[in-house]
Amino acid sequence: MDMSNKKLPAILWVRSSLSNCFTSTVSSFSCFNCPGAGAFPLEDFILLAIGNKDIKNSYCPCRKNAVKEYVISSILCRFGQTACPLKLRYTLLLLLFSCGIARAQQPADTMIVDVGQLTEWKVAYPYTWLYVDKTGTRSLAEVIRQPFERLSQFVYRRRLPPDYIPYVYFLKTEVYNSSREDKSFYFFPGSYFDKIAFYKVQDGVPVAAHPVPGKKGEMVDGCCGFNLAAGERAMLLAVLKPCKIEFNNLGPVIIKADFVESYKLIISGTNYKLKNFSYVLSGTLLMMILFMLTNYVISRRKEFLWNSGYSLSMFLLIFLNAYTLRNTTNFTNLYLSYIDFFLLVVGSLFYMKFSRTFLNSARHYKNLDKVLKWGQRFLALLLLFYTYLNFFTNAYTPQVLVENATKFIMLGIGISFIILAIKERDRLMNYLAAGNAALVFFSAVSLGIIWFKVPPASIFVHSLFYYYIGIVLELVFFLLGLNYKNKMTLIEKIKEQEALKLEAEKQEFQTQLAVIKAQQEERNRISADMHDDLGAGMTTIRLYSELAKDKLGDKPIPEIEKISSSANELLTKMNAIIWSMSSSNDSLNNMIAYIRSYALEYFENSGIDCKIILPSNLPNAEVSGKIRRNVFLVVKEALNNAMKHAKATRVTITLVRKEDQLILYIQDNGVGINFDQLRQFSNGLINMRKRMADVDIDFSIENNGGTLVTMAKKIPGFS
Repeated sequence: MDMSNKKLPAILWVRSSLSNCFTSTVSSFSCFNCPGAGAFPLEDFILLAIGNKDIKNSYCPCRKNAVKEYVISSILCRFGQTACPLKLRYTLLLLLFSCGIARAQQPADTMIVDVGQLTEWKVAYPYTWLYVDKTGTRSLAEVIRQPFERLSQFVYRRRLPPDYIPYVYFLKTEVYNSSREDKSFYFFPGSYFDKIAFYKVQDGVPVAAHPVPGKKGEMVDGCCGFNLAAGERAMLLAVLKPCKIEFNNLGPVIIKADFVESYKLIISGTNYKLKNFSYVLSGTLLMMILFMLTNYVISRRKEFLWNSGYSLSMFLLIFLNAYTLRNTTNFTNLYLSYIDFFLLVVGSLFYMKFSRTFLNSARHYKNLDKVLKWGQRFLALLLLFYTYLNFFTNAYTPQVLVENATKFIMLGIGISFIILAIKERDRLMNYLAAGNAALVFFSAVSLGIIWFKVPPASIFVHSLFYYYIGIVLELVFFLLGLNYKNKMTLIEKIKEQEALKLEAEKQEFQTQLAVIKAQQEERNRISADMHDDLGAGMTTIRLYSELAKDKLGDKPIPEIEKISSSANELLTKMNAIIWSMSSSNDSLNNMIAYIRSYALEYFENSGIDCKIILPSNLPNAEVSGKIRRNVFLVVKEALNNAMKHAKATRVTITLVRKEDQLILYIQDNGVGINFDQLRQFSNGLINMRKRMADVDIDFSIENNGGTLVTMAKKIPGFS
């Protein structure tokens, strides 16, 4: 379908007429919505504007009406700039006449790719012609004489169906180097092809293209190199034999020679998140393989060997999927056409062998053992048949049928496993069944994404992501099952060890009880001695000081007053120590009673009204001596501050029970606390906070109609 400029007088005349009417020469328009689709040739715009041409996807994938409106408005806008109505009418009449002549002709220059100004790469399918050799026997000389069609009008351009895989495809693209220097380029025909031959057509004869200078050979990962001299126009011809996979595409791109490596990164780097996830998952599987092999070496249990084979197959499948993602190497073609399916089937064979060994199905689950045994045999036969079809036949449709049948059989085996596990209600079997169920479910999600052609806008809508999740969950449930089985295997040894350990712990516990009992007895003895000896002595000192004061009458001696006061205070402190040390007082009721007694006695004859509010349902919980002592000292300090510094006339002590905690409030109606000036009793506040922190009691002090001291203690199980 090559056309000479001599066959296009009408179109060239129209272009000349338009150039005279327009303020500037116009050769093409570009769609604002689809800048990547390339420019619309002016001639096609003319035919489109008068309704004699239809917009095709070769130009623009956006709405035809919008493009058509843009074309007409652009032409009218151009004509509106001229001030010659007669010339405008004349030109439009010539337009209508000439387009009737030119509509059946294809303008040669609109199908030429000008690579002279190319800086990076250019999509070439709108300018490319296609011929499909369905026999695969035509020579190049015969193909050159055959009628080509526009590649953009080929309905299977984006994805070749299985019955189109055996055909041979010829792509023809005309290029022109408009620059003033020789340049080198690469022609990328699309993905994925087992065989690629690349030619320049000179005088109707295909000649092998020369490799790009400085590159090894003329092929770089599926990209064909060629050179163009300054001002040279050439017809490129690519001969393609598709690889046996389901997502081949014809998407030619012309790439500048020094940009080819960057372009490879562009087409392979679009799914970097999935790649990173795959590599991380591969590392996890590698650790799993090492774990299984180590267990096999230690225990010589074959189930670990079979599972390591399954894990190795999944590791290679996931790793190589990431490695070959959007690559165009020969290894990628081999992997996608055969190795990935081989790894999938071999991994399934290993997993079924592992399941039979792990569950000892030949002894415990005979029906399951039959299903798995026959499933292994049938899958092995299908794999051999698939191998034969892939390497020794040219047909691809039977190979697709075998692949789909194999996958459905594996799905059926998985579902049968799940059903049998539900019937058996065996916990060990249920772990493996849960892993199978997870894999089946996420495989169905992955298949749904493929069937509904959901675009992979992110990793979370990518089919491989969900399939990998299923594999991970299957391995997780296996580890849970392995853990359960090991626990059941070692249960007798554990019982013996636990019996010995229990006896030892019992003896240790009895020893600790004896130590605690001895410590408690010592506390009681010390508190009794303090009460009998020190208490009696302090009482005597206090009595003698009072007698001395009475004998002196109206002539008091300050030293005797201090002796009496100190003896009084020391006796009170000693009583508190004795009270806190005695184990008989280790209860909540005893602590509250002691605080109540002390508070009422402390404010007696002081002019301060002391009110104590206690809950009626107070439990008799155990409270250690350390807690009782610290709480009492904080209460004592708070009452002392209320009497000496707060100028209060009323003090209220309230104990509140809230769910799992007890809260003690001490509220006075005094002047409150000036937190900016705490010199007079700042040490007391510091000590109060420290004592409460030592026994894990929340403490706060604030101004609230006076001074409010709050102590709160959480008691687990206390409600």
